Formats: sequence, C-alpha cells, structure tokens
Amino acid sequence: MSNWLSPYVTGSVDAVVDLPGSKSITNRALILAALADGPSRVTGTLRSRDTDLMLAGLAALGTGITADPADPTSVEVTPAPLHGGSVDCGLAGTVMRFLPVAAALATGDAAFDGDEQARTRPLHTVLDALRDLGVSIDGDSLPFTVHGTGAVTGGPVTIDASASSQFVSALLLSAARFTDGVQITHSGAPVPSMPHIDMTVDMLRTAGVHVEATADNTSWTVYPGSISAVDWAIEPDLSNAAAFLAAAAATGGRVSVPRWPSTTTQPGAEIVGILERMGAVASRGDDGLLTVTGPDVLSPIDADLRDVGELTPTIAALTALAHGTSTLRGIAHLRGHETDRLAALTMEINRLGGDCRETDDGLVITGVPLRAGVWQTYADHRMATAGSLLGLRVPGVEINNVGTTAKTLPDFVSMWETMAGTAS
Repeated sequence: MSNWLSPYVTGSVDAVVDLPGSKSITNRALILAALADGPSRVTGTLRSRDTDLMLAGLAALGTGITADPADPTSVEVTPAPLHGGSVDCGLAGTVMRFLPVAAALATGDAAFDGDEQARTRPLHTVLDALRDLGVSIDGDSLPFTVHGTGAVTGGPVTIDASASSQFVSALLLSAARFTDGVQITHSGAPVPSMPHIDMTVDMLRTAGVHVEATADNTSWTVYPGSISAVDWAIEPDLSNAAAFLAAAAATGGRVSVPRWPSTTTQPGAEIVGILERMGAVASRGDDGLLTVTGPDVLSPIDADLRDVGELTPTIAALTALAHGTSTLRGIAHLRGHETDRLAALTMEINRLGGDCRETDDGLVITGVPLRAGVWQTYADHRMATAGSLLGLRVPGVEINNVGTTAKTLPDFVSMWETMAGTAS
C-alpha cells in the first residue's frame, strides 16, 4: 500500500476539531437496541469500519437496520427474532467479542470470520464462557461458528478477563435475555480498561437492566428481564480526540474539541489529565468546548495506563518528543490488541532513531532527536495516528497504510491535514 507523508509543521497548530461519535458507545448501543423490547433510534452513530461491521453483522442475524438517507449517523434499529448468518468481524474487537454472545440467542448457525490479523486475537475466554453456559461453538478463534438454539440458560460462569475487559462486557450486554441471567466471576490478574466495563454497566442500567457489581471489580450479576428500547445519543469519541489534543501538546499549539461531555464513562477523557501532567493547560467552557494548549517543552511522565490502554500509542508518541525518560506501565494486555502494540511501538519509534524499550508490562521511552522514515501501522488505527503525531514535529515521516484509520475515523487524513494547515 502507498505511503502518506504526514504533515510537518514548523510552528504551532491552532484548530477546532469536531469529532464523530464514540465507537465504544455506538457498538454497545447497537447491541442493546437489537435485543430491546422495541425499536430504538441511535443518533450521532459513528460511521466507521468497526461500527459498519457491527451494523452489518446485526442485519445478517435478522435485526432491522435503517439509516436515515439524509443523515447516515441517525440509525433506526428494529429488533426481530435472530437467525443464523455470516458475520465479518474485520479487525473489530467489539464485533468479534460482543456479537457471538448475542448470536447464541439466535436460532441457527452464525459463522464468524474476519481479517487475517484478527485470527490471532484472543477469543477463547468469551467462547469458553459461552460453552460453560451451554452454547455449542466450533472453534476457539476466528473463524468459528456459534450454533444458536434460540435461548441461553445462563447462570454462573468464571472467566479470566485479564487480557481484555471486552470479555466481561460481551457477556453483560446480552445476559438479561438469558433465561437465568448471568453471574460472572473474574479469576486472574486485575481486569484492564475497567472504565469500559463501567460504561457497559451504565448503559445497561439506562436500558432498565438490573445489574450488580462488587466493589472489588471481580464479580458482576445481570438479572433476567427485558431490555428497554432507548433512543441513544452518542457522545464524541474521546479516544479519537486524544491524538488531536496531543497535537496541541506536541507543537505548543492549541486544539479545541466541541461537545466535550461534562461527565462521561469514556476512558479517553483521561487524556486531558495526562497532557496536563506533561505540561499542557486545559480548559472547558460552559458550551462544552474543551481547549488544550501545549507547553514550550514536553515533560516526561511516569504513568500506569492499565485503565486507559487505548491511549498508549498517542502517549508513547508524545513521550518520544519529551525531554527526559518516561515510563508507561500496566499495559501488558496491549500485546493482544489489533497488533502487539508494545512491540510495534518499540520497533517504529526506534526505526525513527528513538529510544524505546519494552518491559514486562509496558514501555520506557527517552526523548531523543528523531529522523525521517517510514512508520509501519500493522493494520492498527492507533499506530497510524501515533505516527502522524510524530510527523508533526519530525519532517519526512511517511505513514504506511494510513487508511487503517477508517476503522474508527474514516476522515482522519483530511481532518489531520486541516488541523495542520496543509489541506488542499
């Protein structure tokens, strides 16, 4: 695939960036709407590869999906009895983990497959949990087939979700439709990205589902019952916002994001505090406009990113531009993301002349002068945006397969070039 020359700026960026909806909230809302007791409208729907795959997967299993021709981000979801079908997961973790649990409620065989890179992503935890709950499944990774019988008994199940919080969310989202609900017990190292489970629980409660969670985040109970139809309004994607806000920090510039929520369950919101620790200044107006202004010099950081692992590529790129040595911890689980993100970040930062090394659970990065080069993305959207961030300060950085950003932000290139002042 051709390379894209990332914009290089000699001064500071100064832009307002309006972000589309959250992928995490969109795909959770779509699952809940498909299993609800009536039609729902989802407005502000992110239309990206990951969310379009979820829409297509639900439609393949029998859900009515109608997008407004005048506004594709407004989607009507009409529940219907689920049946067998073929589902393309692409490289979307939420599709390959959330949708098989819903498919267990279908009548018929649901066949799941995805991109070649997706076939190495860990799935056995959620598939084995479904087996423990009485569901018949062929396969332990993509491709696999769920043999739905129209119902799942449910009940107690023990899993090790230390590799991904999505395993817990996957079971929680559909469990109210199980005959006996579900009682999930986590056994293993602490669950990463806990805010994503909090998001799932919050959305379930909004839909009228009775959910209980223990204070130590090791057990969750969903009681059987209906899922209420909800007209969901999707917040801007704060994880996608992170790279743009980081551009302000990297260049000593200013970037504003409209409609920043005053309260949110999105872990991406934590980028603001992290940027402040690196020397940036943030403010939020009464109108919801969040503005980040970057420092003259980026400070290094020592941070436990267990709960916000998805921000790691952005933060790693910033630390490669900082003056000093940074330590990013609590992120061993990133080895099982779209790619092994720890290995990928180490390889690519060092390819540009940087100083990055892996630890057992993270990265140690020392800011040194960087040079031009080709930044590989490994079909990982967060790797693409991380390389683009470095390209703002390092002339001659080319991003291989920048199109992988379509996974969550199809207009990334034009938005980035506009922010940088290089759009044609």
